[in-house]
Amino acid sequence: MLADDLLELLGERVPNDHARQVVAEWYVGEWYRRLRRRTGPARVLDLGCGGGDSVDVFRRFDPQVRWMGLDLPASPEVAARARSDAEFATFDGERIPFQDGEFELVFCKQVLEHVRRPAPLMQEVTRVLEPGGHLAGSTSQLEPYHSFSVGNFTPYGVALLFEDAGLEVVEFRPNIDGLALVVQRGMGMHPFFYRWWARESPLNRLIGMFGRVGRLDRRSVNAIKLLLCGQFCFLARKPNGAAVMPPVRP
Repeated sequence: MLADDLLELLGERVPNDHARQVVAEWYVGEWYRRLRRRTGPARVLDLGCGGGDSVDVFRRFDPQVRWMGLDLPASPEVAARARSDAEFATFDGERIPFQDGEFELVFCKQVLEHVRRPAPLMQEVTRVLEPGGHLAGSTSQLEPYHSFSVGNFTPYGVALLFEDAGLEVVEFRPNIDGLALVVQRGMGMHPFFYRWWARESPLNRLIGMFGRVGRLDRRSVNAIKLLLCGQFCFLARKPNGAAVMPPVRP
């Protein structure tokens, strides 16, 4: 099968519940519905928050959420920020200016591909998460250069990055396919392509059809989509002493 090697490395980190394309915000609802173990207002850090729009997503689930946006002092997204109804802080790209265990969730959407030194930053994420806290978000794999991006990741590479920082990878899910992002860039970032984040993108649809014809299970379909995706989503957690999955290193 096309993605057997990736599936062998990631194992159960490739989910089998469904094979739909998702975006990072999907995990906000999943976290509140299934993963959060506390009551009261959540403590959330949006790492690389840009304009700060994720606060609206969190407030739909938790109107009293203690949301903090963190970003560099200057970036195209920060320069375009217009809102004043949320709290924001700045940092140097590595050292997160908050206390140990201060947050239940770190949300990190399409940020890692812009980070020059991701390993120290991930160690800081682990530090500011409480035991049992989660990291959720997305990053690029087969996406052309954009907004000072410095590199792309594979799911396996992100798994190694997170595990080296002391985090346990829970799962990876596919986002928009890589071909859609390449064509979008070739077409001058035409807004027509924005629809493919809200619905299954063309190559992902073809992979889904291939899976149905070949009677593949959903984990195998997810693995093929992850192999060819332009962006993918991730969920990780800081261990709290409970049993964890074995590391991804073969």
